[in-house]
Amino acid sequence: MNIGGWAPEPAETTELIGTAPSIALAGVLDVAAPADELPPLWQWLHFLERPAQHELGPDGHPLEGRFLPPVPNRRRMFAGGRFTVHSPIRYGDTITRRAELASTALKRGRSGELLFVTVRHTFVRDGDEVAVEEQDLVYRSGDPVSRPAQVSHESPVPEAPWTLPITADPVLLFRFSALTYNAHRIHYDEAYATQIEGHGGLVVHGPLLAMLCLELPRRAGHRARALSFRAQRPVYAGRPFVAAGSPDGALAIEAPGATAMTATFA
Repeated sequence: MNIGGWAPEPAETTELIGTAPSIALAGVLDVAAPADELPPLWQWLHFLERPAQHELGPDGHPLEGRFLPPVPNRRRMFAGGRFTVHSPIRYGDTITRRAELASTALKRGRSGELLFVTVRHTFVRDGDEVAVEEQDLVYRSGDPVSRPAQVSHESPVPEAPWTLPITADPVLLFRFSALTYNAHRIHYDEAYATQIEGHGGLVVHGPLLAMLCLELPRRAGHRARALSFRAQRPVYAGRPFVAAGSPDGALAIEAPGATAMTATFA
């Protein structure tokens, strides 16, 4: 896998932060909309890229993009990230997001070569940095790899002070894809997800799992200022799972021994 010379320039996007995306996501999550500011990670509903239809590849992702590496037959996986809040992003703020390539790392896994790409987003209001996000993505070339063995359909019952049980059905996945302008077919085209990419069903979005982990402290009235999250395995539509945690962190658990997402916050 050769990315020699790939050094994309930073890019800036400015947006007036409105309430409509948050109201829509709150409806998907069956909670009241936040009153004054974006909860951590809800910035994913803003600064969206909206490519033309002819710019998409067969998997629904854009064929080209500033931070998409020049890898043939590219398959993309959400790996995790970090987010630090210096000052909350409020509704009515005009925010500039500066995106830049933070790092790349080529590693070899059981499925072959993997390219880890970290993109850093810095959010600025009136010249002041209010938040910084780093998002980790993994790219590989070639055919699909075997997926983790299927786990029990029984909902786990973790011992934790905060729990949020959920079963993500295709309607929820469709609505979340629409809110984040995510056209990746693994989230809504079951034939493609299972027959082409080798999944066990429609895939629950990694960002949605991270958001659900962060719903735990938010609903408990705990304000998270710094957080990190790491995807470990996919969760499929129709399978019950639980976001469980405490003031120190959270897990998205599909079954005992099957952790899909880990999160820490402070």
